[in-house]
Parts: sequence; structure tokens; C-alpha cells
Amino acid sequence: MHPPPRLFALGDAAFTVEFGPPQARDVPPDIQARVLGFAAGLAELQAAGGLPGVIEWVPTFRSVTVHFDPDRCLHRHLADRLQALAAEGRQATDSGRKWTIPVCFDGEFAPDIEAVAVACGLSREAVIAQLTATEFTVRMLGFLPGFPYLSGLPASLEMPRLATPRPRVPAGSVAIAGRMGAIYPWDSPGGWRLVGRSPVTLFDATRADHPALFAPGDRVRWQAVGPEALAAS
Repeated sequence: MHPPPRLFALGDAAFTVEFGPPQARDVPPDIQARVLGFAAGLAELQAAGGLPGVIEWVPTFRSVTVHFDPDRCLHRHLADRLQALAAEGRQATDSGRKWTIPVCFDGEFAPDIEAVAVACGLSREAVIAQLTATEFTVRMLGFLPGFPYLSGLPASLEMPRLATPRPRVPAGSVAIAGRMGAIYPWDSPGGWRLVGRSPVTLFDATRADHPALFAPGDRVRWQAVGPEALAAS
């Protein structure tokens, strides 16, 4: 049994609805299903005009933050509406879209893959085989616009973050840390282990309705490609 959902005010323009305990290291799949079910309920309410003043909501591993315009809705009324929706306990039944993402695991595009192989007692080829055989789940977007936190990395590939983060990680870098995978959508600092590079654009601001390629609940597989795929992008 999980504790009942809890609602917290974040200043005067946002609420967070929390579905799982903050101390949990691994968030159970049913918590993620409740998060996505709650987010789906918000979308239904907004489409029906039942959430005046709500601007957007952000699902995470175990919570959803709802941002609103305090000049356009009653604080207490929205809090009651969110608590009632959370108490319904609905769970998402759709696992989201499925993606196959090309990834080059060669040379300069995978600077940490040899170290991962040595640390895990595997060959480089075995590491790539495990990465491409895994179906990852997008748990949330964060850190950077469009940056997907991907659960499902095999325990045999679990690695800590780098002791000293890189000052620059190239956009498209495919990375692992702990039991998670990720793809960097932008050039940025980063401390995850870089095991490949993808030519896919993960965030495009010109797509006004859905600028991020992925959404929480999507499933992602990595497909090995040669460096020519990056040159063509």
C-alpha cells in the first residue's frame, strides 16, 4: 500500500501533488502509472474547460506540479479540484509511444564505453548488445528542455556518475548513470557516462504543441548505426 496523495503549495502559482514517498530509491511502476493517470485527468479537465487559469503541469517520477495564474483562478478551489482528482487513483492504461532511436557507439562518440565494459566485466560488444536489447521507459523530462530520464538499464551496466563532470557534453550524447539512461538534447555540462551519440533532435521550439520529442510513459529502444548516420544529420 502506498500513502494517499499529498498536495503542497509552491508559492502562490503552483501546486505539487505527490504520489510516492520521497525517500524511495526506486519508484514502483504503479506510482508512475498513477502520475500519468493524474496527468491524463488534468488534460481531460482542461479540454472540458474545468481548469481555468491552469497553464501547464509537469509529471516527474512520483509527483505532478501544476502551474497556474493566480489572477485567473481561486487558489482554494483549484486545490480542492486537484485533491479530488488525485483521490480517484486512476492509473494510465496507455504505455505511450514507442521509439527506435539510432545511436552510434563508435570511437569518439562513446568516450566512456570502454571504461563501462571494464568496470562491468564485459566486452564492449556485450555492453552494446545489452543497451540495444533494452526497452527503456521515459519517466520524466528535466535538467534540460527535452532531456529524458530513461528507466530500465540492466543492473549489469549500473555505473556511478563521473567524479568530475565534463564541462561540455555534445548534444545527442547517449549516457548512463546508476540504473538510468538519457540523451542530452543540447551541449551542456554533464556527469553521466557517455556511451554513444544520436543524430535525433529531441527538442524543437517550432513545434508549439509538443516541442519535446518524448513524453513521460514513452518507450525507447536504441539501434546501433555507423558514424555516417551522424554525418548525415
